[in-house]
Amino acid sequence: MIGVFDSGIGGLTVLRALVARLPEERFLYFGDHAYAPYGKRPADEIYMLTRRGVDRLFRAGCGLVVLACNTASAVALRRLQQEWLPAHWPDRNILGVFVPAIESLSGTNWTAPGVSRYSADRPARTVAVFATRTTIDSDAFGRELRRRARHLHVLQQACPRLAQAIEEGWDESDLDRGIARYVGSLMSKAGGKRVDLVLLGCTHFPLVQPIFARHLPHDVRFVDQAELCAQGLADYLVRHKRFARATEEAPGVHLTTSGDPEGISGNAARFYGEPVTFTHISAPPPGNAPSPARSSGTEEASAAERSE
Repeated sequence: MIGVFDSGIGGLTVLRALVARLPEERFLYFGDHAYAPYGKRPADEIYMLTRRGVDRLFRAGCGLVVLACNTASAVALRRLQQEWLPAHWPDRNILGVFVPAIESLSGTNWTAPGVSRYSADRPARTVAVFATRTTIDSDAFGRELRRRARHLHVLQQACPRLAQAIEEGWDESDLDRGIARYVGSLMSKAGGKRVDLVLLGCTHFPLVQPIFARHLPHDVRFVDQAELCAQGLADYLVRHKRFARATEEAPGVHLTTSGDPEGISGNAARFYGEPVTFTHISAPPPGNAPSPARSSGTEEASAAERSE
């Protein structure tokens, strides 16, 4: 069984691509809605919450977990792989949603030590990355792309609260104003330079890709992170067959949350493309656990007004 972890329901955009590519597999999804969004939390809290979520999926029987959350991948993935897994789950593995995008853009394998041998032969290109504040501050995308692909010029733009606004179902007009501001800020950084590729570095953002496209140059190409992740997982399972579905397991999808399953199920169809049902699972919080997220209530400010 393959686990898929996200702080909320944005990871359903990735899960949908995984199921379409690997219909014979069994997936267990866990959305940590009680503590969402992760993007506004400090790095140590994100690491602890991600570790706890992954541990929960391992204990439920998953041999492999995909972090379908760019913030969790950017902040926690390497530390989990290098420190926590060997000590606690040496026979399991964790993959990050942003890794296939890095590999595709740079032309290098994630485990490669240096710059792509193809980098010097490729034409210079500009990649625009839109993500949460925490992901941008971590510089995970920028650092890995600069290290691996010298032909790429990386521009990054934080989009504070956009993931939360999407998950809460804000009006398109409010989302449009906020996204227009973020795109305008990034294009100012470009200084007139052509933007070739756009990476929406948060799994919520594909739902508003048409709004991003409305404000970006018409000829930019969007990188499909969910599809790249699905292809990357399919390739990984070919190389590591022990993580593929066991014969006694039935293929399918089970969705779980630490939040309110009824409310989340109603909103999740926008992300998954069809009606879904979540079930609630709970666990006692670890020592020094961060506080659960509070309901934001009625939102009066627009995405643009709340962008800082």
